Amino acid sequence: MPIVAETLLNFPIPEIRQVLRWQDTALYALSLGAGQDPMDEADLRFVTEGAAMQALPTIPVVLGYPGFWLADPATGVDAVRLVAGEQSVELHAPLPVEGEIIGRSRVTGLVDRGAGKGALLYVSRDVIDAATGRTLATVDQTIFLRGDGGFGGPTGPVKKPAPEAEGPPAITLDLPTRPEMALLYRLNGDHNPLHSSPGLAAKAGFPRPILHGLGTFGVVGRALLRAVCGGDPARFGRMECRFSSPVFPGETIRTEIWPDATGAAFRGRVMERDVVVISNGRLTLR
Repeated sequence: MPIVAETLLNFPIPEIRQVLRWQDTALYALSLGAGQDPMDEADLRFVTEGAAMQALPTIPVVLGYPGFWLADPATGVDAVRLVAGEQSVELHAPLPVEGEIIGRSRVTGLVDRGAGKGALLYVSRDVIDAATGRTLATVDQTIFLRGDGGFGGPTGPVKKPAPEAEGPPAITLDLPTRPEMALLYRLNGDHNPLHSSPGLAAKAGFPRPILHGLGTFGVVGRALLRAVCGGDPARFGRMECRFSSPVFPGETIRTEIWPDATGAAFRGRVMERDVVVISNGRLTLR
């Protein structure tokens, strides 16, 4: 059934209460490649329990996550063909390693690009500390509905991305992804079979399962944490970007960085294919 704009704009995304364990915090970091070097103490603090353990600053993207709610036929969305379009996370308070989390998600916009051109769906989620009621982070996402469009929905407004940097990057940092990374990353709660089923990936037009866009986001976030924030999560404020092309698990992501007074512009590139996978990136420091 086709999208009904009013229905999708007001779709009741369930509120999620999540008990976050230190093991979940560690799994998120491990699923992004942290800990591959057992001697790298900068990484070990994100995967090892204890008083010194910290959460990676991009972890709010999986906290209070409502699951693959767009697979519900009532949304009218072609769930097989949707992909991540843009993503941001903004931190408002120090992130816990464990505790109870509330996730409140809502649709904030819908853009019909026309028949055969797909649609853009904007979704926002507040990540809240259940014990204090304090908002820890805000997660915003643009989802590109490749299989939809032409349903008579609104034609704007369209969110403007951060400007692209010019000239050669001042810093580059290469981080490998592992062949099984998508299978690990889905344990964070995103079970879209596009990332695990060869048959469904082929049906969606890909030669093999692709890495979650948020997996790519997290790998680049690790690079920014190290190269721009000096490894200190407290300096990590807001990260936003556009997804330009998928990553296949096993490829190496090079993060290209242009630092400035308030943070950095950045871009992600897959080295094996020389393809830009993340563009219009901006990190703002706290």
